[in-house]
Amino acid sequence: MSNYHTPVMLEECIEGLSIKPEGTYVDVTFGGGGHSRAIMDKLGKGGRLLAFDQDADAQQNIIKDDRFEFIDQNFRFLKNFCRLHQAIPVDGILADLGVSSYQFDQADRGFSIRFDAELDMRMNQSDSLSALQVINNYSEADLHRIFGIYGEIQNAKSLAKTIVTARLTLPINTVADLKNAIGGLIPRGKENKYLAQVFQALRIEVNQELEALKDFLVQSAEVLVSGGRLVVMSYHSLEDRLVKNFIAKGKFSGEVEKDFYGNDQKPFDAVSRGAITATEDEIKNNNRARSAKLRIAVKR
Repeated sequence: MSNYHTPVMLEECIEGLSIKPEGTYVDVTFGGGGHSRAIMDKLGKGGRLLAFDQDADAQQNIIKDDRFEFIDQNFRFLKNFCRLHQAIPVDGILADLGVSSYQFDQADRGFSIRFDAELDMRMNQSDSLSALQVINNYSEADLHRIFGIYGEIQNAKSLAKTIVTARLTLPINTVADLKNAIGGLIPRGKENKYLAQVFQALRIEVNQELEALKDFLVQSAEVLVSGGRLVVMSYHSLEDRLVKNFIAKGKFSGEVEKDFYGNDQKPFDAVSRGAITATEDEIKNNNRARSAKLRIAVKR
């Protein structure tokens, strides 16, 4: 499991869930199973853990335990599958967003700028849309939109135009093809950062990550028991902003709605002021922890 993915802020996540031994919990990003195993260690005989993961590779880490149930689905279907497994209401939900170390390290998945591979980036290998199709088929306007919004790339318009022009000559099929096509636009000394932003934008689009996160957050409020805990760890500002706003306001933009008496109409209260971040020691041992932001909320 440690080769698959080292869990970030493991102790803080488990503490945030405030686990009851006989409770029902959901790990919506199972991956290497590190968080799930730590949850299982806290559960008694009557406890239950449901774990979601849409990546078939995660199934190699399934925990053999009668209290554990694996669901091979995207977490945007949280409510349907919790209902199907007769697990509503639940006492706590954990989400560790983004790509696992294992996925980054699998060269043929196309997630990493370190390897040359076909442009794929699908977390669910049975999905039809890949990064190759986005790069070769999207209009210039749509590429401009995803690079600007999802990658927060300053020269997104030029980047989109360059890609559309390059693919007129030859299709852009691999990581190397893409790097070669956009090489003239990459700022010197910031190559890795720029390419990481390009890849982030493509990955978010391919996997519809922000839409899935919104669906999940809304449903988490519907399946949690009053007093239940929501623990979400994100790795970039776009995700963290959605989580922060939903916990603070019960919505993703605008101000919190109030009832007739002026009381806030929102499903959660934040447990901690602001986001929790990893310690310096953890960051030294696991560089992935550097950008992690952990938010914990309790259902009203």
